[in-house]
Amino acid sequence: MANPIEINPDDPLLIVEDDRAFRQRLTLSMERKGFTVVAAESVEEAGLLAADHKPRYAILDMKLADGNGLDLVPTLRHLRQDVRVIILTGYGNLASAVAAVKAGAVDYLAKPADPDEIVKALLTDDGEKPEPPENPMSADRVKWEHIQRVYELCDRNVSETARRLNMHRRTLQRILAKRSPL
Repeated sequence: MANPIEINPDDPLLIVEDDRAFRQRLTLSMERKGFTVVAAESVEEAGLLAADHKPRYAILDMKLADGNGLDLVPTLRHLRQDVRVIILTGYGNLASAVAAVKAGAVDYLAKPADPDEIVKALLTDDGEKPEPPENPMSADRVKWEHIQRVYELCDRNVSETARRLNMHRRTLQRILAKRSPL
């Protein structure tokens, strides 16, 4: 059984994500869970924020517009040895997971990751595995999150999103009009 670390509001959480909508949702979720969050959209901005705030926790997107989230891990480790880093990616594969762990990340999660799953990974002691989520995201929620992400990446263009998802435009419009499934 994992022995969770307590959240200290004086220990900031750095979120580095170039998808604005996902970054905002993740920031809000982590603040609701008790973290003090600083958020960046690029490797460059993250480096500056990290130097100022010396985060205890970090959630890094693997693929960013100006580089790779893995490139930040040594910088974060240099600023604070006890930093706990989670790598998030929509482009998951085994080689990337191995690279993330070798770079010093404590976990590697595929997007869209459930906020509870992220918190458990951040707060679980080294060498321990987090407990499985009580209420993992449903398959419908994962699908909805993926559609929302592609929709944002297509600058909210329904036709382009439908084309990229290989789905009928009207079906996509119905999905976008609904609230997220639980």
